Amino acid sequence: MPLLLPTSWHSNSSFVAKHDVALRPRPKFPCTTGDADDWTMKRLLLLTSAVAVIASLAACGSSGPARDASQPMLYVSSQRAPAYIAECLESRLPRVRTSHVGTGTELAVGSDSNNSYFVTLTPLNAGSVIKVMHPANAPDDPPEAEMRFDIARCAT
Repeated sequence: MPLLLPTSWHSNSSFVAKHDVALRPRPKFPCTTGDADDWTMKRLLLLTSAVAVIASLAACGSSGPARDASQPMLYVSSQRAPAYIAECLESRLPRVRTSHVGTGTELAVGSDSNNSYFVTLTPLNAGSVIKVMHPANAPDDPPEAEMRFDIARCAT
C-alpha cells in the first residue's frame, strides 16, 4: 500500500492528497538493486580491511628496545614449501647454514660464532610456517628490515 503524503491542508486540520506518492524503503547492505550506497559501502569495507591488514603488518614490523627475545620476531604462514623458502633465503642472505630436524628445516643466519637469526620452516598442508627468532644481544647482520624483506619475498 503506498504511503500518502499531504500536499495541501484544509482549515479543519485534515489533508487532501493530490497524488499517491510511494516511499521506497531504504535498502540495507548488501543492496541487490545496485544503487550508489551499495558501491560506497563496498568501497568502505575494502578500505577498512586494507587498513586492518596494513596495521597488523606494521605491528609485526615494529621492534622497539622492549621486544622480548624469547618471542618470535616473525611468525607467518606461507603457501610455499619449506624447501623452496630455504633455497630462496639461501640465495638472498649472506652466511646461511641449513639443517634438517625431522620434517622441519632450520636456517642459522649470521657468522658461525654469533648467529643473528634462527629461521624454522615447518611444513603445514601444502605450505609452511615460518618462525624467525632473533636472540638477545645478537648482531643485526643482516639488518632486521632486510631480513623481513627477504622473508616476505621468499614466502610469497
